Amino acid sequence: MNLPNDPIMLLSVVNTKLRDNYPSLSELASACMTTEEEITEKLATVNYHYDKNQNQFI
Repeated sequence: MNLPNDPIMLLSVVNTKLRDNYPSLSELASACMTTEEEITEKLATVNYHYDKNQNQFI
């Protein structure tokens, strides 16, 4: 699956997928053929960071 390049769209897609389909960021990244670092770095540009306990970017 291709993830959006726009950080705000990425945030929406990633949080929805984490909530509905994936128990961890690593599983989501693997399924999307990307890395956790790529996702977290892009979302950090808009001040969102992964919270493992909530399994979402906040």
